[in-house]
Amino acid sequence: MSSHFSIALRFLLAIDLWLSKRLGVCSCEDAAWGSIRPLVRLVEFSGHVAPWLFGAVYTLLRGETVEEQEIMLNLILALLLDLMMVGLLKKLFRRRMPVQNRSDILSAFFVEKYSFPSGHATRAALCARFLMAQLVDTDSMRVLVLGWASLVSLSRLLLARHYVTDVGFGLAMGYCQYGLVERLWVSWDCLIWLYSVRTNCIACT
Repeated sequence: MSSHFSIALRFLLAIDLWLSKRLGVCSCEDAAWGSIRPLVRLVEFSGHVAPWLFGAVYTLLRGETVEEQEIMLNLILALLLDLMMVGLLKKLFRRRMPVQNRSDILSAFFVEKYSFPSGHATRAALCARFLMAQLVDTDSMRVLVLGWASLVSLSRLLLARHYVTDVGFGLAMGYCQYGLVERLWVSWDCLIWLYSVRTNCIACT
């Protein structure tokens, strides 16, 4: 039984490696689709944690309503949760990135040693589900959000940053992470109460 499982696992990994290599058509300027590499890198950056965290913090500080601030607060917490869980799994599995991956100035600045799971894919799925549940209220916007999440995930394969299984698992993980965020949702009133308790404790000491 174990031998059959081992054979099946090796077969699936071989397909994963083969398909990932075939999809890496923007891995460098000399690749098959190397001419669109700058555009794909731009899509890739839209799924990076830096612009999302910056935008969420800025909106939280500049928010005009309590509801808006509450949503941004939970988006920040969701992004931090995603960073922590992805980092933990990457250190646990330590799967090396595809050999055809080529570093550039941007990717070198945000160093990534391991590939499983894809942090961009988890973030894309998490943010897409978050936006559709909390902010997006029209079908056309939902299509745009889903399209963006799909393109960000695809960009990781086109640039040969990840294997197909990294991205697939990342999408499933990000989707499930929002369920956890929803269950642990922090209301603005709860945050104010915690802050007042902390202030009173400090005053008593």
